Amino acid sequence: MNPIKGEELLTQLNWRYAVKQFDPTRKISPEDWATLENALILSASSWGLQPWAFVVITDQKTREKLFPSTWNQRQILDCSHYVVFTVKTKMTEEHIDRHIARTVEVRGGTIEKLKAYRDVMVGDVVTGERGAQSQEWAARQAYLALGNFMTSAALLGIDTCPMEGFQPDQYDKILDLPAKGLASVVCCAAGYRVADDKYATRKKVRFSREDVIHIV
Repeated sequence: MNPIKGEELLTQLNWRYAVKQFDPTRKISPEDWATLENALILSASSWGLQPWAFVVITDQKTREKLFPSTWNQRQILDCSHYVVFTVKTKMTEEHIDRHIARTVEVRGGTIEKLKAYRDVMVGDVVTGERGAQSQEWAARQAYLALGNFMTSAALLGIDTCPMEGFQPDQYDKILDLPAKGLASVVCCAAGYRVADDKYATRKKVRFSREDVIHIV
């Protein structure tokens, strides 16, 4: 393993910004998109439960349907790939059991040996206090995936724009999410900036290290 240098990381994070204008003629290569899909899959989540589904919209007609419910922001129409981060509206024992089965498939062992671990997770996010707010809990996990996606894209030299400016209820209806037990949380457009986007060269405005880093 050869980790990147700190200077390289900071260079790309400074290069990244919330793109206002995407170049509709430039598309992310299949190889780079496959990498970003895997980055999404590798995102961290509480208990490793991955209570999400990433709806990738490349079909232009679907984007046009969503456009009015995205406050007419052109990023949705002009970007290469548009991702809607959705989460499960309710955590179930079935989902926990699928996770346990997948754990055994990947790591070996038996379902029986993981029963106690399984029961603890059920007691937390299904039948416990957090179970009553499981969709809100899942939404926080989706934001972990969003951050990971944006950073991964920046390291590949791919632009993004996170978008909360949309109507979730309309998205859910258009994408038929309730039937799948899902709800939209946040979106992210990905692609490449236009050459003359004035926002690309603006300096980032951030509070000083002393304001935000507190070491105790």
